[in-house]
Amino acid sequence: MLAKHIACISGTHGRTKEVMRSKWGRPPGATQWQRLVRKKLGETGLLGLFHFISHFNSKATQKPERKQRGDTELEHEKGFVSPLTEKVELRENIKQRKKCGNMEYETNKWIWDGMYNHPHVFGGLMLTAALLGLSTSYFGGITVPQLPYLWPDSGIFHKKKCEKKRIRVYMDGCFDLMHYGHANALRQAKALGDELVVGVVSDEEIIANKGPPVLSMEERLVLVSGLKWVDEVIPKAPYEITEQFMSRLFNEHKIDYIIHGDDPCLLPDGTDAYALAKKAGRYKQIKRTEGVSSTDIVGRILSSLRDTNGGEDQNKTSLHKTPESQLKSAHLSQFLPTSRRIVQFSNGKGPGPNARVVYIDGAFDLFHAGHVEILKNARQLGDFLLVGIHNDETVSEHRGHHPIMHLHERSLSVLGCRYVDEVIIGAPWEVTMDMVTTFNISLVVHGTVSEYNSLFTGESDPYSVPKSMGIFKLLESPKNITTTSVSQRIIANHDAYMKRNAKKAESEKKYYAQKTYVSGD
Repeated sequence: MLAKHIACISGTHGRTKEVMRSKWGRPPGATQWQRLVRKKLGETGLLGLFHFISHFNSKATQKPERKQRGDTELEHEKGFVSPLTEKVELRENIKQRKKCGNMEYETNKWIWDGMYNHPHVFGGLMLTAALLGLSTSYFGGITVPQLPYLWPDSGIFHKKKCEKKRIRVYMDGCFDLMHYGHANALRQAKALGDELVVGVVSDEEIIANKGPPVLSMEERLVLVSGLKWVDEVIPKAPYEITEQFMSRLFNEHKIDYIIHGDDPCLLPDGTDAYALAKKAGRYKQIKRTEGVSSTDIVGRILSSLRDTNGGEDQNKTSLHKTPESQLKSAHLSQFLPTSRRIVQFSNGKGPGPNARVVYIDGAFDLFHAGHVEILKNARQLGDFLLVGIHNDETVSEHRGHHPIMHLHERSLSVLGCRYVDEVIIGAPWEVTMDMVTTFNISLVVHGTVSEYNSLFTGESDPYSVPKSMGIFKLLESPKNITTTSVSQRIIANHDAYMKRNAKKAESEKKYYAQKTYVSGD
């Protein structure tokens, strides 16, 4: 009955009959039209039938353009349209629709969006349009607007356009004696979201929970802010994730998840520092970077100083009190370099054809705030910053002792800096003409603060070539910090750091004894 009624009210439209006549050569009879409507209803449902009839209704309401009488017009009058003429008309119709901008409605995605978002409204409009809106004969010749072409413009069936919510993750830490393990942890944390917010624990909190920090809050902030994966930094963060601070993270900083490594982080009373975050279901865990820790680096410094000075530091403090096993184990790096880790830290992009390449080299041992600041200044002088990192033998030859961090460890620390585009692992001591040509270097720079004393004595000047080419520049170092000055801070507080290390060494030993494989990094 529905098909019969629809066929009746739609088939009475005079102009619709004209379209049918131009389509088939003659208008179908009432019975034939009802069968056609019933067939379409069965094949495609009410939605498909609606489009089928709407197609003819839209054709009927269009005022035909006056053309010069020709074969095509005569064919229509005779009630016969040749296949060739029909193809030509179809092609012209498509061109006209593209010209008028109507091709944007050739897809029906908006209809499905309407059915999904407003099923009751859409159903009511569909039924009303099917019963009444397809013929103007019921309304005394009043023209009914073509609903299918107005609804998309109204926007009532479109889903609200909203950008995908950006996931914000939070990770905190002391970040004392910043190393590639810290950088890799923050890299993993960033991979769990879109924006990484990092909390830097205050000096007071570190003293209360771990012992005296080596670096100041300002220096640690510079190091963390200089990492390429960090978007925001929260200074003086608490060591423990308290209810109050967690509320601040969620509400003020819009944090979605709190991140920490798979190694335990315990408070002095033995409780988990991240217990509340885990209970709230907003905690995610990453894999700890093996082979390095701040405790390990402190041990290396003490061991290196003992080997250099024969058991006494510059303050005449005996180092023989330190257990031999602790010094020996601390001096041996457990880092296992892999090509995959280097790729993870690398930008993976080279300089453009007309890029201004700036080159700076050095040991970059115990990567500190002074390194970050000089790299930042160097990067501002060009478009691409290339950093040469001297190998362990070169550093030992010009300093008189081996670096604290090994070559690949130092390379990863430099690669993690946001101002660095590429590194040369094991760069030569001298900047040669071949290097300048190979890497298309436009400017060679070096800081005023350096631990290589031979630079300014005239003996074996490594920058003689770029100086002769007029492409060398001496940069004023923003900070008077060196690897030696950082090491001296540890030596000056030897007893406090040894006590701190002894406590941490036990937890490190326990961790490695219970260590299991953790997939993903």
